[in-house]
Amino acid sequence: MMEENLLARVTLNPAVSQGKPTLRNMRFTVAQLLELLAAGMTHQEILADYPYLEEADIQAALLYAAHIANARSIVALPLAS
Repeated sequence: MMEENLLARVTLNPAVSQGKPTLRNMRFTVAQLLELLAAGMTHQEILADYPYLEEADIQAALLYAAHIANARSIVALPLAS
């Protein structure tokens, strides 16, 4: 799937999830998906647990994160206490 088609799956809507990036305007955020991947879940496990997600959603979240990580300036996040 082409990059712009994948990124179109990431939606920003102030009325959904407080405007956080979500997948296809669902109440499932890109951050939630990335956290599942970071915790070690496989794509197959995620798709089995969340049947409304599609493989392309996972690819879109990863591509979106890659674009953010390539930002020219990085703002330090406060450390959790």
